[in-house]
Amino acid sequence: MPLNAQQRGSAVGVSKRRLLSPADNPLVRAVGRLPARVHVKLLVAFGGIALLVVVLGALGLRLLGQSNERVETLGTLQQRAFAYGKLQSDARHVRLLQANNTGGAYYTVFPDLNREDFSADGPVIDRLIKSAVAQIPAATFPDNLGFSPPPEDEIYLKRIRSTGGELSDVMREIVAVDAVAPTRATSLRYRAELLSIELNEHATELANTTRKRTNALIAENADAYKGSRNLLIGAAAGTIVLALLLGFALSWSLVGPIQQIDSRLAAIASGNFTGHVDVTNRDELGALAANVNRMNDELQRLYRELETASEHKSEFLANMSHELRTPLNAIIGFSQVVREGISGEVNAKQAEYLDDILTSGNHLLALINDVLDLSKVEAGQVQLVLAPFSIRDALERGLSMVREQATRDGVQMALHANGGLDTVTGDERRIRQVIFNLLSNAVKFTPSGGLVDVSATQSNGEVRVSVADTGPGIAAEDLDRIFQEFQQTEEGARHQEGTGLGLALSKRFVEMHGGRIWCDSEVGRGSTFVFSLPAGPARP
Repeated sequence: MPLNAQQRGSAVGVSKRRLLSPADNPLVRAVGRLPARVHVKLLVAFGGIALLVVVLGALGLRLLGQSNERVETLGTLQQRAFAYGKLQSDARHVRLLQANNTGGAYYTVFPDLNREDFSADGPVIDRLIKSAVAQIPAATFPDNLGFSPPPEDEIYLKRIRSTGGELSDVMREIVAVDAVAPTRATSLRYRAELLSIELNEHATELANTTRKRTNALIAENADAYKGSRNLLIGAAAGTIVLALLLGFALSWSLVGPIQQIDSRLAAIASGNFTGHVDVTNRDELGALAANVNRMNDELQRLYRELETASEHKSEFLANMSHELRTPLNAIIGFSQVVREGISGEVNAKQAEYLDDILTSGNHLLALINDVLDLSKVEAGQVQLVLAPFSIRDALERGLSMVREQATRDGVQMALHANGGLDTVTGDERRIRQVIFNLLSNAVKFTPSGGLVDVSATQSNGEVRVSVADTGPGIAAEDLDRIFQEFQQTEEGARHQEGTGLGLALSKRFVEMHGGRIWCDSEVGRGSTFVFSLPAGPARP
């Protein structure tokens, strides 16, 4: 089905964009598909650019050599033109003298000359002509010219030598008979005039021919210079274009796949395993892209397996926690009934054993509750119940829950809450759980006579709560680890209390509210746990 004008225009636009796009450029993809290693491609590219430079240099040297040859030829022609011009001048001088000696014929041949310049009598002029003509044949030989004339000039020079020699003989005879046979001298002068005319014509023809060659060579040299200049500029431009094209194709055949691989790796790092790298290179980058795709598929498979295992673990923990809590609640309940003596009196030893049962049961119940809460958080089954509540009231309730233990252990507690605290929108039960975890840890690790200082402030749109103790402190390398599941410091392990889940749950709950939690501590100088919450509405 034929395309309309709009469709053809769209297709042309797509084709142009494809050619201009480094990733889709056919030349780039063709270079990438060459079955060669990257370093081989780089060496070939550098070698190609170097070869282009060498070719350009050789062309420039050749053009310069040709120009130099033309200049040398022009210099030789100018030298010949100067020498032949002197011959022409000497022949013209002889012709003028001879014209004067034959009675005014020079007025017709040379009307611009003044007869008064040649007012001497005949014998005197004859001697002048004889002397001038005698020098002309000798001047045609290479020794006197200063160069070896080419064959085409030698023809004219032979004519000049022959005519000049004949004219010289005639003039010697004229000088010899001037005094004894004037009539004979007059006859010879007319013959000498014809020879002088012929001599002048030969010399003029030689000089004009040489000048024409010189002018033609000058014009040829000018044209050749323009042609050489244009050729050199075109070759340089072509070299630059080819070098840029080669650099463009090679660089993007390397950079393009690297960018694609980098983008895919970034996506993999963020947990996105749905894509693949489309690299057609038949070099190390192509092999790397194939390995990245295989790694992507393998990570996707492992990630799915881990998700499945995590779901099974969460389901198992939830089911086990539920199944364990039912009999455990019965154990704790019946132990309390027996301990209170409802079913009969118990002696001191039995009461001690029942207290141990109740303590261990409550500890186990707390562990089960923490595991159940953590499994729900990991499974995304915890939904925050958002409502405005007073952070000060939550702190006071937390303190009242741990005050009995603090009093028993000889630990003092203090609350410093800013009176201008606003209410916080969040899940009060979860925040109270965070506060209780921090307070119970502080009391547990603070020695007798120590202090747990609780403070709350509001600034920059957030409420910040800190719990400081005077306990043993936490090493710097453990500050991040304590917020992970089932992780405890050496001090916590020695106490043999807790589950290692309290801080991990606290971190999850605070982050679900859009806040953050951290610890500032120094070994031997106590610890300060701080968490912040947005003063406005939290995320559900």
